[in-house]
Amino acid sequence: MSQSGPLRREAALAPLDAAGQARLKALSEELRCLVCQNQTLADSHADLAIDLRNQVHELIAAGQTDAQIRAYMVERYGDFVLYKPPVQGNTALLWGGPFALLAVGGLVWTLVQRRSRLAAADAPVAPSDRGRRLLDD
Repeated sequence: MSQSGPLRREAALAPLDAAGQARLKALSEELRCLVCQNQTLADSHADLAIDLRNQVHELIAAGQTDAQIRAYMVERYGDFVLYKPPVQGNTALLWGGPFALLAVGGLVWTLVQRRSRLAAADAPVAPSDRGRRLLDD
């Protein structure tokens, strides 16, 4: 019986020792599947993810370091392939955007609250309310 699909492709790879398997697992969890929604290579079953895992496997078997493998993947696919992209000029909005939006939202909320308090204090008081206030004091 012949194998087809991902099983056949993975079976053709040279076996890795325990340290190599651990590196493959760690790198597969650091690299993003390029066709999946928010999944790592380790989590994805897409054909492209399997191909990329196999490529990482081959690079490990060829003796490349983790840093060399990451650099190779970034050079080929861009920072998007990293599950946690580095903080740099072109990713600053990605990292700082949520905090900036939170700060702007807090500022808007504060201004709206302040304006509503001022509007309530400046509102004309009805005669019956004025009498109640005098009696309460």
